[in-house]
Amino acid sequence: LKFVQGGCEHSHLPSHILRRPHLDPPPIFPTFPLRFHLQNIITMAARKPIVGGNWKCNPASVAETKKLAAAWKEKAFDKSKVDVIVCPIALHLPLIKPDLEALGMEVSTQNVSATGMGAFTGEWNVDHLKDMAIGWTLIGHSERRTKYGETDEVTAAKMAMCQKAGIKVIFCIGELLEEREGGKTDEVNQRQLNAVLPAISNWDDIVIAYEPVWAIGTGKVATPEQAQDTHAAIRAFLKSAVSAEVADKVRIQYGGSVSPDNCAELITKPDIDGFLVGGASLKPSFMDIVTAVQG
Repeated sequence: LKFVQGGCEHSHLPSHILRRPHLDPPPIFPTFPLRFHLQNIITMAARKPIVGGNWKCNPASVAETKKLAAAWKEKAFDKSKVDVIVCPIALHLPLIKPDLEALGMEVSTQNVSATGMGAFTGEWNVDHLKDMAIGWTLIGHSERRTKYGETDEVTAAKMAMCQKAGIKVIFCIGELLEEREGGKTDEVNQRQLNAVLPAISNWDDIVIAYEPVWAIGTGKVATPEQAQDTHAAIRAFLKSAVSAEVADKVRIQYGGSVSPDNCAELITKPDIDGFLVGGASLKPSFMDIVTAVQG
């Protein structure tokens, strides 16, 4: 064996010369911490950032969607560095889809049925999405859960339908204000995730959006530290419940009053892989969030 010090081989030197603790300073970067740090960097780099724009029940006209897309065209982004998924209302979606795709964006529905074809008034299902070349949908948004009674069981049924059809899902989870104040944030997130885990076989088609309900549309934002802690807890849960590989590769967005003013600091956190944006995605400045995320 040859001992190498300072880039030179010293196998021919006596051991008392090679070992000089009184002269040689300790290494600046210990081997294990450096390897661990580099692994974290590699893992983070492997997760491509993703920004979603959820238009909810807005805007009022197709003309307004066209005007917004035209404004976004003024500030290009690099789609090799960030995925951008926009969720218009269902009636507008086929009309604005070509405009958004021309910008390098993809489109998503805000909801999908837990059923197939048949007597289900007011529904559209995964077969309709495939027929219209719509590759994404939201499932489990807090407004669906709290205003329309969507249960964990319903989200699981929707997830199963999407997985079978190859539709990609942004799966929304998050706690109410009283749940956060009661220290139940992780419990709520894990319950909502546990409901759909048995339905997921292809994690490449899954993005998780953590949206604290108390921060959606209120102007209140979880601090970067609060958001990072919760995202890290979600990733740790997936590691134990699914696998380390899934936990490392799944992308986790933050949602809740995200704006151009607060996104730059949030995106620096190691477990925040992008944003699901509400009201701010209806403005030309949405592109400032996209470009901030792409780096």
